[in-house]
Parts: sequence; structure tokens; C-alpha cells
Amino acid sequence: MPKHCVTLLTDYGLEDGFVAACHGVIASICPPARIIDITHLVPPGDVRRGAALMAQTVPYLPAGVHVAVVDPGVGTRRRAIAVAAGDRVFVGPDNGVLSWAAAGADVRAWELTERELWVEPVSATFHGRDIFAPVAAHIAAGRDVATAGSEIDPAGLVRLPPPNRTVRDGTAEGEVVTVDRFGNVQLSLTDADLDAIGARCGGTLTVTLGRHSLRMAYGETFGSVPPGELVAYTDATGRVALAVNSGDAAQRLGLPPGAHVRLAVAD
Repeated sequence: MPKHCVTLLTDYGLEDGFVAACHGVIASICPPARIIDITHLVPPGDVRRGAALMAQTVPYLPAGVHVAVVDPGVGTRRRAIAVAAGDRVFVGPDNGVLSWAAAGADVRAWELTERELWVEPVSATFHGRDIFAPVAAHIAAGRDVATAGSEIDPAGLVRLPPPNRTVRDGTAEGEVVTVDRFGNVQLSLTDADLDAIGARCGGTLTVTLGRHSLRMAYGETFGSVPPGELVAYTDATGRVALAVNSGDAAQRLGLPPGAHVRLAVAD
């Protein structure tokens, strides 16, 4: 059955014609395709950021073909793959960018080797246009993903380790997963983790960043505190995040992706 929705997530940016070229290839092969741009502003080469954004966005997207191209190894021996998970097919490089979204018990995978589906000649540096976009378009048009290449064992795919997350002895420790354009700092912790340590919305948390600790309100939203004040809250994905009302928490706290944060109920 055709899957006329194709989504794109890349680190291509918006200054050049890379995204338009991918759109053009998809539209040429599958004119009815509805193309949804997740984002093209993943920091260059940041596979982990791309994986997080894909995994957090896909549950709200229609069933279809989901392409992720954050590919610092383009043109090397890394594999090009398609992964079927339920009613979704994921297409991209085998570098972990698909691993958090394309997960589950009933997963099948293929290495993309059927050159008939590619745009020739294939550029060594633009597999998004020449391999991933056309393969996705053919699948969207109704082509069986199994004909796109050779089936491989999903257990052998590159997988990113999950973000650190530990709850014990009245503390919840996690890491920064993403920082959005507003400077809000998303942690690997969930609202259930804070509930497990006795934190309640409207209370106060002790937040430890390396050797430094500070107190922070635990509110429902940014406006739970006055402008310029820090607040911890549960974001739209169910994860705990740190923010500044009308400000940039990542800049103020010096928290890049991967930084460790420990939370506890303030005394």
C-alpha cells in the first residue's frame, strides 16, 4: 500500500538548495506525496540531537516514510538503511540517527543496495538527494521496502546509547538531551522520576550542576515564575526541562547537551 506521507529531518540548513533538491526528487518520483519538514536545523553532524528530535516528533506524524539525514560519515563505508517498524518506514544512514525512533519488538531492516531506485550519478557527499530521498519516494508510491536492498539483522544496526537516567536515594540524575531555540534545557528525566523522589508541582527543587547547586521552582509552565526567574517543568514530551521565563536557561546555566544534572526536593 502506498504511504504518501514523507517526512524529512536533516542538518542541511536553509541557506542552500539541499532541502529543495530532496523535495524535488520526492515530488518527481511520487507526485501525490505529502512532504512534512520536521527540521533542517539540526546542528551540523549532531547525530544524537537528530535522533532525539526524530523520536520525539514521529509519534505525532502520520504513518509514512521518515527520512533522517544527519550524516557526517556520508560517502564512507557506513551503510544506507531502511527500517520498518509497525506502519512506519525509516530511511537514513546506519549511524544511530534512526535508532531511538525505529525501535520495537517487530522491526525489520534492509541495507539499501538496489541502485535502480537511486538518482544517478550518485554524489559521494549528497546521499540525501541521491539515495535516501528517492528510496523514500519509491516506498511512498507503493514499492515494497523489501525490494530496496538486502535484508539485514536489526540487532547489527548502530544504536545510540540511551541518555543516562537514575533515580535513587531521593535524587533523580539525568543528562541534557536537547536544548531548543529558546534555550530551554530538556533532561532525560520524566515527570514520573520526579514523582518518585517526592517532588510536587508548586514545590522547590535543589538542582546540582557539577559542584554547584541552586534552588529552582517546579512549576507547570514558564509563567509559574516571574520574568527572568528559573523554573523546572514537564515539557510537551513528558520530560523534565529547565527554563528561564523570557530568557535562555542553557546560556545562564552553561548546560550543553550531555551535561549531567541532579535533582532533589529542596529542604
